[in-house]
Amino acid sequence: MKVTVKCFATLADAETCDYKDSIEYEVSEGDTVDNLVDRLDIAKEEIKIVFRNNKVVDLDTPLAEGDQLGFAPAVGAM
Repeated sequence: MKVTVKCFATLADAETCDYKDSIEYEVSEGDTVDNLVDRLDIAKEEIKIVFRNNKVVDLDTPLAEGDQLGFAPAVGAM
């Protein structure tokens, strides 16, 4: 399955999780957002909000083919 990922503000990294363009990743059946965060080597405590297909979800949310994910850090008034 393929999902796309964007990271915002301090979580952005051009190689693994850019904010300009979504980066596509292959994930396995049964993988969760948490599994993908581990794979991207993003510190979970730095993630304040996870968006999946424009809705806020938890790290234990299962992934599905074509999901669009966004990770936002705790910055400013968030």
